[in-house]
Amino acid sequence: RRQALIALQREFGSDVAAATTNNPEKNARVVVATYQTLGVDGEGELQADTSFLTRYYPVNYFSHIVIDECHRSAWDRWSVVLTRNSAAVQIGLTATPRSFDYGEKPPEHLVDSEDRAVTRDNYEYFGEPVYEYSLAAAMDDGYLAAMKVVQADVMTADVREREQRLPKAALEGAVVRDAGTGQHADLDELRPAYAPASLEQRLHLPDRVRAMCADLFQRLLDSGGPRQKTLVFCASDAHADAVAAEMSNCYARWLKEEPGKEASASALEPYAFKCTAAGGADLLSELRGNGRRAFVACTVDLISTGVDVPRLQNVAFFRYLRSPIRFQQMLGRGTRIHPESGKLHFTVYDYTNAARLLDRPLRERMAEEASEASRGEARDEDGEEREPLRTFEASGVEVRIDQGETVVVMPTAGGGLERVAVGEYRRRIAAALFGRQRLPDVRNFRDRWIRPASRRDLLDALPNGSDSIGILQAAAGLEDCDGYDVVAGEIYGETSRRRVERVERMERREAGWLGGLGPARSRVMAAISRQFGLGGTPALESQELFNLPAIRAAGGSDALHGDEPPAGDLLVEFKRRLLATDEEWRAA
Repeated sequence: RRQALIALQREFGSDVAAATTNNPEKNARVVVATYQTLGVDGEGELQADTSFLTRYYPVNYFSHIVIDECHRSAWDRWSVVLTRNSAAVQIGLTATPRSFDYGEKPPEHLVDSEDRAVTRDNYEYFGEPVYEYSLAAAMDDGYLAAMKVVQADVMTADVREREQRLPKAALEGAVVRDAGTGQHADLDELRPAYAPASLEQRLHLPDRVRAMCADLFQRLLDSGGPRQKTLVFCASDAHADAVAAEMSNCYARWLKEEPGKEASASALEPYAFKCTAAGGADLLSELRGNGRRAFVACTVDLISTGVDVPRLQNVAFFRYLRSPIRFQQMLGRGTRIHPESGKLHFTVYDYTNAARLLDRPLRERMAEEASEASRGEARDEDGEEREPLRTFEASGVEVRIDQGETVVVMPTAGGGLERVAVGEYRRRIAAALFGRQRLPDVRNFRDRWIRPASRRDLLDALPNGSDSIGILQAAAGLEDCDGYDVVAGEIYGETSRRRVERVERMERREAGWLGGLGPARSRVMAAISRQFGLGGTPALESQELFNLPAIRAAGGSDALHGDEPPAGDLLVEFKRRLLATDEEWRAA
């Protein structure tokens, strides 16, 4: 609620308010609420005037309803928000829409029932999505972290047999516990067959837990060390307890057996912790931060949605899944990019074949990447094969995100290819700016950037000409920033601001300057500012800029002529204020 309130207030200002148990905020144009506040989060039929919603808001009080996570939050008792406002425009938001195929007719309980009007089928109720953006596209575009899936399998042949049938001979000497009670299981009472999903749900095999944890811990050691932020999805609370304890044991043995480890590290407990409905949420802040403990969180599905850990480097599946929606939500915990720590990718360690539930675009992209990798893998200076986690093109030049390193593969003058680490590529751009271009300060750089002719000369002097900015932008994962901010952040040490952030600041902090231009010019400049949010500096200099409907509706180019300063100088000053430096940003 707090996040939505802040975001909406940026657009509507004081017209937005959050409903609380003491105040329905009926004077607000936009009301932000939770189901708990509205009193519709319980069970059973909702009686008239017994909830906050029915007591304070008459039928069809709202003209628009926006429901987030609508695949699960628009149904059952919660659906009263929709049914009481049936005349409203209703918008459902979700990254994982649900649909059901009932065949020729719906289930019996939906026939001639009010439940038929509001079902759990997002497509049936809301219609076809007005906007779709796949996980694969978001990764390709750099908005989400690239993903590598490691199919991990630690089970021996006899354990695979146990997954289907459990003859006594196969269990002689094994420690088997009832996953519900934790008590040793009597072999005579065991069922003759167990499906894979039953493991750790109904039948707990401690030796299997030890084998999986040892394998995962070794993979962490091989890929950068044990102190990577890792989330393990387990089958139950008891399973999460067992995995957390065993991962901590692996860490303790590593500290003891390997010489040269920090003497104090063993005292920084816990290394792994359980985070489920039963407890452990107090350690989430440690998982989010760059601390020295709480590196591995073991959960069931408490944090499948709603918990943001941008630093998360690994997601491991120790539980079997059947729901693509739940899998996508669990996977989503690792997809956030975290530039501060250099996190541009994450790894999925799949011990239960959960990756079969990936959506088709992502499966196809991963299959294509695997095929490309098998045809020709990059090699390091020693000739060792190095499989890239992600390869893509930026302005015609290949950029590869390898294990812990981002490199640019660019053509040489002799017709070959040169692997250049992104740090070295950054230094080459800096040398061109500081040396030949004599731009030692970000203000000097901005003065050249905001004038089209001088910017073209500047870009021509860079290592790959005008393509250099796009290459650096892709390698740094700054696709939602303007080219100015890519260079300002990567070369001059400024904060790389997103385009939308600059538009918001312009409308908020430069309102006085915009207002001083007069109503007509102010409207046009506000419309031009929003075009920057969509396409950056190139959008401001497009020949079609003043033909765009939004700008024509605001007054078009005619509104900029006739007053001082001249239109050309006005646009230059506008860009200078729009591209405020860190110092100017703070001063304002």
